[in-house]
Amino acid sequence: MTTVFGSGLFLTDALLGPALGASAARPLFTHYDDATGERMELSGTTTANWTAKAANLLRDECDVEPGSRVSVLLPAHWQSAAALLAVWSCGAELVGNPATADLVLADAARLDTALASGADAIVAFSLDAFGRGLTGLPTGVLDFASEVRVHGDDFVPWDPVPGDAAAWDGATGAEVLDAAGSRAAALDLAPGARVLSTLAWDSPEGLRDGLLAVLAAGASLVQVVNAGESLDRRAETERCTVRLG
Repeated sequence: MTTVFGSGLFLTDALLGPALGASAARPLFTHYDDATGERMELSGTTTANWTAKAANLLRDECDVEPGSRVSVLLPAHWQSAAALLAVWSCGAELVGNPATADLVLADAARLDTALASGADAIVAFSLDAFGRGLTGLPTGVLDFASEVRVHGDDFVPWDPVPGDAAAWDGATGAEVLDAAGSRAAALDLAPGARVLSTLAWDSPEGLRDGLLAVLAAGASLVQVVNAGESLDRRAETERCTVRLG
């Protein structure tokens, strides 16, 4: 059981907290890729464990610490969610412009953009359902799938991450959380809601509504990418109560 919740990680604790405790065994993320037929489901506990593993990797292998700037060039995916929460676990700031980042996290499709950014470090994500990593990476680029598995399921920060620390393009963690909560209310997301979403996370609005608002509300997410024609049936099968996108 990870110690992420309640360990001094302001934004990560606040977003993951509702999914832990008595709800820890319930599904939190269910990911569908209709182009490949992939389906992956993670409980609150498993999501927290992946977040802790990713945070340990970022701190121990990439020197991510409070004040570090990290750009995330990843699609809507459960590994992307864990990576984002790991960035905030380390006290780092998420930045939209990779040219201003110390570290860039990127999938294969955006690896060239990451390489052109001039960042000190790059972590590449295969996002493979079976955990296979990327091969033939340039020297110095870390493969997330290969590296993350050796890191522990517990992450404890060297120093607490306060709510007034910069978390996203200059906004503090408290401001990010307030914005997520406001959007959750506007979208009628309530604790326990099951949210079917096709929103992409490659814009601030998409990431806020499609991930952060869902977590802030204490809801669970069914994320569908490359959506086919079966969304109505999937919403029924997954017992979704809200649809986004």
